[in-house]
Amino acid sequence: MTAHAGRGRPMLVAGGAWDTARRGLPVTVTALVILGAWQLVVRLFDVPSFILPAPTDIASALVDQLTTILSASRLTVSAVLLGLVSGSVAGILVALVVSRFHRISGPVLGVAVIVNCAPIVALAPIFNNWFGVTSLASKAGVAGVMVFFPVLVNTARGLLQVAPLHLELMESLAARPRQISLMLRLPNALPYLFNALKLGSTLAVIGVIVTEYFGGPSNALGVYIAQQASLPRFAEAWAGILVASLLGLAMFGVMSLLERLLMPWHESVHGGEA
Repeated sequence: MTAHAGRGRPMLVAGGAWDTARRGLPVTVTALVILGAWQLVVRLFDVPSFILPAPTDIASALVDQLTTILSASRLTVSAVLLGLVSGSVAGILVALVVSRFHRISGPVLGVAVIVNCAPIVALAPIFNNWFGVTSLASKAGVAGVMVFFPVLVNTARGLLQVAPLHLELMESLAARPRQISLMLRLPNALPYLFNALKLGSTLAVIGVIVTEYFGGPSNALGVYIAQQASLPRFAEAWAGILVASLLGLAMFGVMSLLERLLMPWHESVHGGEA
């Protein structure tokens, strides 16, 4: 019995590794094809760097400026995390209030929609004037506004869309509203919340970069991109954009990992497999 189990375990590990590699293969091939076509078009048609630098030029600039870009990214990451946390907490709290008092859901969501429709290019100068151009709060504030709306809407939806049978069962057991929220509504809202967090994490990066582009401390990533583009050093600017994109992907990956750790039972984690 033990011998069979010992033989089966490496096979399971190898099979899991092969499945992971097989799922990642199309993404890798697609990326290589796009980069190859990009490089070929730029070199073949002699595209100016201010229109589109070659991937090899961007990679070279990234290697040369890596220390500077990483140093500039620290402040940006701090603003992204602060905006993500503040926007998420505010969205969850308002969603809890909306789910508890249904009559105010319409006005609250209406105001949230109006705020969400405001473009970033309009919010960035306003928040810079409110909190200061070099302040971390101005960048985190814009990110928080962008995160707040998806978290509010998705969390409120998850809190309200509980199964009637489950709700009737809790009420038949004389559960209090607080107990219903903690034991039924919140677990039901977790998948909706993590969908919002994965979207909000990328929006937070965009909000901070755009706000920094309109003004910020010299050691911020958005300021670095703006300065390199104005010099003009477009390969270096694209290297900064690449790091900002990787930051957004990293934030998305962290949210996906937290989703797997906190709700391993849900079908979104294991793809609906039994």
